[in-house]
Amino acid sequence: QVQLVESGGGLVQAGGSLRLSCARSGRTFSSTVMGWFRQAPGKEREFVAAISWSGQSTYYADSVKGRFTISRDNAKNTVYLQMNNLKPQDTAVYYCAADKRVGFEVNEYDYWGQGTQVTVSS
Repeated sequence: QVQLVESGGGLVQAGGSLRLSCARSGRTFSSTVMGWFRQAPGKEREFVAAISWSGQSTYYADSVKGRFTISRDNAKNTVYLQMNNLKPQDTAVYYCAADKRVGFEVNEYDYWGQGTQVTVSS
């Protein structure tokens, strides 16, 4: 099986930055697509970003494009989400997800972490 553990969340002021990490164990990491989703209170979980197994292809939600950067280090079995110019509307629990193919919907990913809280104060 695949285990995903997120870290790096916290409280930051608007305009600040955070870097989330997701460490993966289990099946071969390099052949897996990795994604980040988020869920704000009272809202459905939504796609944030995804990265292909090679790292050459990345995908972003319009709401984070230009501010967030997804990357991966296959040697460390870790995927990252660098978040810059954070806004209060970015406040959510951020989840790491893994699957064999790129997807933009929650039901397209088989494996999930437990999430890490990101809170952006105004």
